[in-house]
Amino acid sequence: MKKLTNLQTTNRPRRPRKGKISFGEVLIMSVETLLGNKLRTGLTMLGVIIGISSVITITAVGQGVQKSTELQIQALGTNVMVVTAGAARTGGISLGAGSASTLTWEDAKAIAKQVPAAKSVSAFLQRSSIQIVRGNNNIATTLVGTDLNYPTIKNIHPQTGLFFSQGDLDAGRPVAFLGSTVLDELFNTNESVIGADLRIRGKRYTVVGVAESKGTSGGQDLDDVIYIPLTNMSAQIVGNNALTGVAINGFWLEALDGDQLNSAQFQVTNILRLRHGIHPSAVDDFRITNLVDIISTFSSVMGSFTLMIGAIAGISLIVGGIGIANIMLVSVMERTREIGIRKAVGATGTDILRQFLTEAIVISTVGGVIGVGLGIGFAFAAATVFKFPFIVPLWSIGAGFSLSFLVGILAGGIPARNAAKLDPISALHNE
Repeated sequence: MKKLTNLQTTNRPRRPRKGKISFGEVLIMSVETLLGNKLRTGLTMLGVIIGISSVITITAVGQGVQKSTELQIQALGTNVMVVTAGAARTGGISLGAGSASTLTWEDAKAIAKQVPAAKSVSAFLQRSSIQIVRGNNNIATTLVGTDLNYPTIKNIHPQTGLFFSQGDLDAGRPVAFLGSTVLDELFNTNESVIGADLRIRGKRYTVVGVAESKGTSGGQDLDDVIYIPLTNMSAQIVGNNALTGVAINGFWLEALDGDQLNSAQFQVTNILRLRHGIHPSAVDDFRITNLVDIISTFSSVMGSFTLMIGAIAGISLIVGGIGIANIMLVSVMERTREIGIRKAVGATGTDILRQFLTEAIVISTVGGVIGVGLGIGFAFAAATVFKFPFIVPLWSIGAGFSLSFLVGILAGGIPARNAAKLDPISALHNE
């Protein structure tokens, strides 16, 4: 004798009815059928779960990283811009902005005096991977030579000691103000820092202070740095290589307020072109970067990147939908005899259509709920580990539910229609 169908083995016997089956009854029968095949139901849900959780996780991580970077850039001030020297070229290859000796400290001083929209200006000369030695510790860090306006413009505050003084700058004294990462790498806990000596490229420097931690930005450790007087940096570390004055990599300019930034940029451009004798048709030998433009550009790039990755993750939703459609088609073939029995006892084609469509929607909706939960969990774990704001956009949750529901309707529609069209006599003769 042929093995009893799934409906007969898992469902309670139902009295033949001539009336329309209620939605509650259809839902109960669908759930009972799905629970009767837990493994297959679970595997079918997996595609939807992976798709929804991927979309939410990627969207949340993208939003969190974007917000974190925006906050760090805004911490520098939305009324700040940086002017860097032009790019030197070697063998036709650009060495990057700031590598040429086209700006001098005298340019920065002239800008501070002649630009009405400028609140303060700070010149800087920096080199990366500079060897620092203290006792048996030997590290490489970024060395920045600058003036007294630098900590104000860059929001750098001492946690111990003080930034170097005007007297240190004028005399070019070998004093150093450390970032907190340098402190951790060179000094032991509870070791006295102020007044301690260290060697920079073999020359002895005295520590005068340590900065509060500023964290990271774009993967760069902002505390892995040492600040020394610009005069000392130029004379002892880099060497005076400008024809006139002290060559610098660039200078920061703080405008009176954010509305004055464009005016300051226009004034700086004109003054530097006049000072450098640049003809109207020639290009600038310097570059001005506005932090507001950086935030806008970064937000645009991150938004496009998140959308692209989210779209790729959404492809798994399509795969999940195909999986549901495939399983439902197989289910219709396996349950042909069951469909014939139900139609013989009074079920209409609409009842069969509603049951199979409900099964597909239940699979996709429950998979969507689980996917949303996992996506939020993964996003929270990533925000905790990598220390960026935990942000889950509500639209991504709404989109996840909507997509999972839509996938259920689309993937279950054709199999449900095929089941509804089955002839009951042919179905009962199906082996």
